[in-house]
Amino acid sequence: MDTEEFRLPRSRAANERLHALIPGGAHTYAKGDDQYPENLAPVISHGRGAHVWDIDGNRYIEYGSGLRSVSLGHAHPRVTEAVRREVDRGSNFVRPSILEVEAAERFLATVPTAEMVKFAKNGSDVTTAAVRLARAVTGRPRVAICGDHPFFSVDDWFIGTTPMSAGIPAATTELTVAFPYGDLAATEELLTRYQDEVACLILEPATTHTEPPPGYLTGLRELADRHGCVLIFDEMITGLRWSEAGAQGLYGVVPDLSTFGKALGNGFAVSALAGRRDLMERGGLRHSGDRVFLLSTTHGAETHSLAAAMAVQTTYAEEGITAQLHALGERLAAGVRDAAAIMGVGDHILVRGRASNLVFATLDENRQPSQQYRTLFLRQLLAGGVLAPSFVVSSALDDADIDHTVDVVAQACAVYRKALDAADPTPWLAGRPVKPVFRRLA
Repeated sequence: MDTEEFRLPRSRAANERLHALIPGGAHTYAKGDDQYPENLAPVISHGRGAHVWDIDGNRYIEYGSGLRSVSLGHAHPRVTEAVRREVDRGSNFVRPSILEVEAAERFLATVPTAEMVKFAKNGSDVTTAAVRLARAVTGRPRVAICGDHPFFSVDDWFIGTTPMSAGIPAATTELTVAFPYGDLAATEELLTRYQDEVACLILEPATTHTEPPPGYLTGLRELADRHGCVLIFDEMITGLRWSEAGAQGLYGVVPDLSTFGKALGNGFAVSALAGRRDLMERGGLRHSGDRVFLLSTTHGAETHSLAAAMAVQTTYAEEGITAQLHALGERLAAGVRDAAAIMGVGDHILVRGRASNLVFATLDENRQPSQQYRTLFLRQLLAGGVLAPSFVVSSALDDADIDHTVDVVAQACAVYRKALDAADPTPWLAGRPVKPVFRRLA
């Protein structure tokens, strides 16, 4: 693997065109070329299964597929056939299509802890709807977010709490408060400090790095009940990857509201807000109270996206996809850890998280997180045909893909060791380091 010979001239030119026309050069900040080594951000031509091809003609084994959304692999035949069937029948009408009730029935059969569901196109729509609903039913202004989770919504109530808060009034941000994951005492102190002010607790029920501490989710459920606030599980990542019914299905703790997306459509745009009937119906017509503007989207029930969601849920159930994801992730994690240990960097390249949702950390000679060492590692992976902003697997991977990935990681670890010995990764970067998504300055 020679990173010096690995060039992406067509991708580089396309990135210039992207930046000229699209702020940030991508429609998702996490897909920006600042997340990749300089001049090594491939622009994708197409994908099939666990592989993608860039416009320079290179093929990669892809991890983190579509920011965790394509968990069955690209162009999955069962999903694409379901979509193709509906595309010729019309995608949007002036009244609900019959697919809307069929998709709702399929979803609620998959997530039996919920009683009603409403579909939208992206995660931010449904998390914000959950927050609005919680504020409406409690009459309280504050939102308590888990401060250890990186993202909840593009809307002001959350973005105001990040380093990219430009344009958001301080008065809005002040209504959002944070609690730490896994710490019930700190959460209770927060709820006591803002007694009768907190409308909801919103969190990912499990984190990227760790499982919930024993009794934590149950304790959070009890805290929410005792303080009269709504418990919201953001299941964008955990939905389907933890179990078909999400983390709530795996851990047996029922939230008041939950939100799903990402894996639900295998790349097609569909998300869901689900929860208790008495809460959800406040956004409906069959009650006598004040109406809540819950969700109303022109494209929220496009027939082909709902067909995709039904096909995904059926595939997960019939083929045991969650178990497949865990098995593939376990094999990958073991291989990467072994390779890192053999090359003497086992304390510097760390694989973390549930097997179905693996991420990696790159630590410097002082064992501190390092964007420079991440850049070095990503350069080596890309040159070896592995596109891996994370190690999140799809079920389309096979053993040969995993074995090749581990071989490439081993070669990358050898270079990593050289940089550690030199106590300076700079000679191996060939440009600026990759950058975190959330930062104040471009």
